[in-house]
Amino acid sequence: QVQLVESGGGLVQAGGSLRLSCAASGIIFSSFTMGWYHQAPGKERELVASVSSGLTKYGDSVKGRFTISRDNAKNMVYLQMNSLKPEDTAVYYCNAVGTIGGIVRNYWGQGTQVTVSS
Repeated sequence: QVQLVESGGGLVQAGGSLRLSCAASGIIFSSFTMGWYHQAPGKERELVASVSSGLTKYGDSVKGRFTISRDNAKNMVYLQMNSLKPEDTAVYYCNAVGTIGGIVRNYWGQGTQVTVSS
């Protein structure tokens, strides 16, 4: 059974920082691309950042402010969020994409709320 469990969300003032964590189980973690997505009310879910085999990718709105990292030994992925803005307010979801038995699998966590006050 695959599980992705996020933690670290909360309320922070604009300009502040938060660190999100995602604990993964049930997958060969090192072989999966791990990512963070966010979804604001009334908007589509969109990529924040992803990491695979040392390659990172960021959404344009977070470049230079957020950093994604992973620890394959602990099956953890992190999102360090600095210089937070009110428009970063959203539910943040952990995502894992990889191949199992020749089939591409896409897994999601339950999400964690991040609220940035102005």
